[in-house]
Amino acid sequence: MNRIELVEKIAAAHNVSKAEAARILETVTGSIVAAVKKGDPVQLIGFGTFKQVARAARTSFNPQAGAKIKIAAQKVPKFVPGAAFKAAIDPKAAKRKADKAAAKPVAKKAVAPKAAAKKAKK
Repeated sequence: MNRIELVEKIAAAHNVSKAEAARILETVTGSIVAAVKKGDPVQLIGFGTFKQVARAARTSFNPQAGAKIKIAAQKVPKFVPGAAFKAAIDPKAAKRKADKAAAKPVAKKAVAPKAAAKKAKK
């Protein structure tokens, strides 16, 4: 799906003109970009989180020139999909994860060694 198809889908779903749907989409994407640019994460519950991450400087290899090159540190956007989004894409994986969480026994808190020694002396 591209931008034009998304605008058409918004316009049809909400009974607005394509121009109005395009402005709405531009407002949403512009707001996300502005917030992430400032360093603020944008969390859409169930869909995912847009955030800015720092990528460290590193050395790479240019195979064409056969030389090592330095890549500077940079800030890049990152999207982390939410649980509902992941479940919609792969329901079997979501079911396996839910079953695994349900089957996991609740661990009892271990008594600290000093506390156990004090109880033994009494």
